[in-house]
Amino acid sequence: MKRSTGFTLVELLVAVFITAILFALGYGAINQAVQNRTGLGQAQDRVLAVQKAMRSFVQDFSQVVPRPVRQPLGEGYLPALQSGSASDLVAFTRGGWTNPAGVQRAALQRVRYRFEKGELRREYWSVLDATLDPAPRSQVLLDQVKSVRFRFMDSTRNWLDRWPANETSSVAPMRELRARPIAVEITLELEDWGTMTRLIEVPG
Repeated sequence: MKRSTGFTLVELLVAVFITAILFALGYGAINQAVQNRTGLGQAQDRVLAVQKAMRSFVQDFSQVVPRPVRQPLGEGYLPALQSGSASDLVAFTRGGWTNPAGVQRAALQRVRYRFEKGELRREYWSVLDATLDPAPRSQVLLDQVKSVRFRFMDSTRNWLDRWPANETSSVAPMRELRARPIAVEITLELEDWGTMTRLIEVPG
C-alpha cells in the first residue's frame, strides 16, 4: 500500500511557531525603525527651531538703529533700545526690514521679545510709533524655554542687566533716548538643551 505524503500536525505547529517568532522579530525591528525616524524628525525640528531663534537674535540686534519711538499715548518717547520686565524682555528699533511686496512703509521696524509660559515670542509693529498701531504681530520663536536673560555692554565695556542703565523719562534728551549698547548677550535656558549663550555686536 502506498503511504500518503504530507505534513504532520506537529510539523505544522512547529512551522507556525517559527513563523510567529520571525513575524514578531520583524515587527519589532520595523516598529523600532519607525520610532527612531520619528525621534530623528523631532530632533531635527528642534535644531531648526533653535537655529531660527538664534538667527532672529543676530539679524535683529545687528541692525539696531538709534531711533526712539513715541509713547503709546503720544506724550513722549521710548528709548531706541529698552529692556523691560520678566515677560517683556527687550524692545528696540531695527533697520533693514525687507519689503519684497513693495508696500509703502518705512524700512525701520519696532521689535519686542517676550517670554511667557515657557515660550519665547518675537513681536513687531507695522509702524514705528504705536499710537497708530497699538497691537503688535506676534510669533512663537521657541518653546520649552525655562528662562531668558539679556545683558548689555556699555561704551566702557561694563555689562549691565538693564538698558538704559539709568531710569530714562519720556522727555529725556534725545541723546539719551538714542543710546545703544555696543554688544548684547543672550542666555537661553532650555528644558532639553540646557543653557545656551550668544554674544552679538551692535553696530556703532
